[in-house]
Amino acid sequence: MSFRKVVRQSKFRHVFGQPVKTEQCYDDIRVSRVTWDSTFCAVNPAFVAIIVEASGGGAFLVLPLHKTGRIDKSYPTVCGHTGPVLDIDWCPHNDHVIASGSEDCTVMVWQIPENGLVQPLTEPVVVLEGHSKRVGIISWHPTARNVLLSAGCDNVVLIWNVGTAEELYRLDGLHPDLIYSVSWSRDGARFCTACKDKSVRVIDPRRGTVVAEKERAHEGARPMRAIFLADGKIFTTGFSRMSERQLALWDTENLEEPMGLQELDSSNGALLPFYDPDTNVVYVCGKGDSSIRYFEITEEPPYIHFLNTFTSKEPQRGMGWMPKRGLDVSKCEIARFYKLHERKCEPIIMTVPRKSDLFQDDLYPDTAGPEAAMEAEEWVAGRTAGPVLVSLRHAYVPSKQRDLKVNRRTLLHESRPPATATPPATPPATPAPTRLSAPPALGTLPSAPTGPGRLEEVLQEVSALRALVAEQGQRISRLEEQLSRLENGHV
Repeated sequence: MSFRKVVRQSKFRHVFGQPVKTEQCYDDIRVSRVTWDSTFCAVNPAFVAIIVEASGGGAFLVLPLHKTGRIDKSYPTVCGHTGPVLDIDWCPHNDHVIASGSEDCTVMVWQIPENGLVQPLTEPVVVLEGHSKRVGIISWHPTARNVLLSAGCDNVVLIWNVGTAEELYRLDGLHPDLIYSVSWSRDGARFCTACKDKSVRVIDPRRGTVVAEKERAHEGARPMRAIFLADGKIFTTGFSRMSERQLALWDTENLEEPMGLQELDSSNGALLPFYDPDTNVVYVCGKGDSSIRYFEITEEPPYIHFLNTFTSKEPQRGMGWMPKRGLDVSKCEIARFYKLHERKCEPIIMTVPRKSDLFQDDLYPDTAGPEAAMEAEEWVAGRTAGPVLVSLRHAYVPSKQRDLKVNRRTLLHESRPPATATPPATPPATPAPTRLSAPPALGTLPSAPTGPGRLEEVLQEVSALRALVAEQGQRISRLEEQLSRLENGHV
C-alpha cells in the first residue's frame, strides 16, 4: 500500500516571484502616510502612478515605466486636489487618462501627456462633485467607455459619465455604513461591495437595487474586501471573530454558506486581493506584510488551492498590479506587482518556468484589450457586453490614444436620463455630442437630395471617406509605433 501524497497538477504550481535589480526600482519616493486601506499605486502598460506625501493638499506621481532609478524631489506631480488623495485608477480604455478621489470630497479625471509630466499638472480635464464626505474608492467600468464609479465615506455610490461630466446614478440608500471595497463584474452589469456592517452586496446599478446580500460574510470587525471573479463568483478577504485573516469563495446564486473558506494567519493588516481572470489565479497581499500569497480558483473542491508564497524582507505599504497586456510574454511573465516601500517602488515579476521560447498559448489566452465594448449611452440604455479581447501572441502594441474631451450638456438636472441615453435605431440628423468616433462625413446626408442616383453617389463618397480615414489611422499607428521604438532606444 502506497502512502505517497498525491500532488494536484497545476501549471501554476511552480510560479515564482523575482524582484527586479535595484537600478530598475523607483527610488526616493515619499509614499503617502494617509490611514486608508487603498493600494496607493496604479499601473498600466505606459505609466506607474503612486500617491505621495504632499504639503497643502493631495498629490500623486505619474512616472513613465522606463523612468527608473532615483526620482528627483522636484519631479512634477499631479496636484490639483486640496486634500490628501485616497485612491487612483487608470482608465482601461485610454492609457493616458487617470481618475483620483480625495479627502476634499471631489473626483478628478486627468489627461497625462504622451511622454509623462514635464511640469506640475494642476488642471484636471473634469471635476466630478457629488459626495458630501471624502471619496475613498474609484473604479472605471470594465467595458463601457467613460463610465466611472466613485464611493465615499458618506456611504453613497455615484456612477458618472466622464464624457459629459454628468451623474448617471446615485445609490445612496443601500449601505448603512462605510464601504470598504467595490468590484465590477467582468461584463460590468453588476458590482459587489464589502461594507463595515460585515455584509457583502451584489448591486445592479442601472436598477438601483441589491440583487443579493450576505450578512456577516466575515465575523471580524476589521476591514474586508470582495472582488468579482470571471464566472460570477465572489472572492472575499476578511477576519474571523478571533481576528484571524480569512479567504472565502461565494456563489452569488446561494450565499447561505461559502463554497470554500480558509484561515491564513493572525496578522492585523488588511488583505488586498488581485485577480487574473485569464488564469483564475488570485494574489493576496497584506498591508504591512512582506509576502504575496497566490491561490488558484478551480471548479472542483476545495475550490481555493494554495499555490505558493513570495516572501521578501521589507513590509509593503501598497501594491500596484500591471494589466495582462503590459507583461513580457517572451519571459512567461504572468503577473507583475509594484510593491511600495516607505521610500521606493519595487517591481516584482511572477514567472512560470518554461523551457521553450515559443509563445505559450495555455498561459496567455486572449485578454481584455484597450478598446471599449460600448459607449456610456449604450450601457445606460441597458446594453451589456464583455470586454473586447486581444491576443498577446505578438506582444503588446500601444493603442491609438485619444484625448479625453468633456462635452457638458446644458441640462444636467436629471440624475437618470434613460431617454437621452438610448441609442436611436436610425441615423440622427445631428450626431450625438459624446460619440467622438462618429465619422464626420455623415453630417452631409440630411442636406442631400432624395433622388436615388444622388443618394447612391453620396453613399459611395461616404464609403470612400471612411476607407481613407481607416487607411490614415493605420498609418498613424505605424508612425506612433516607430516613434515609441525610437524613444525607447530600439531602432
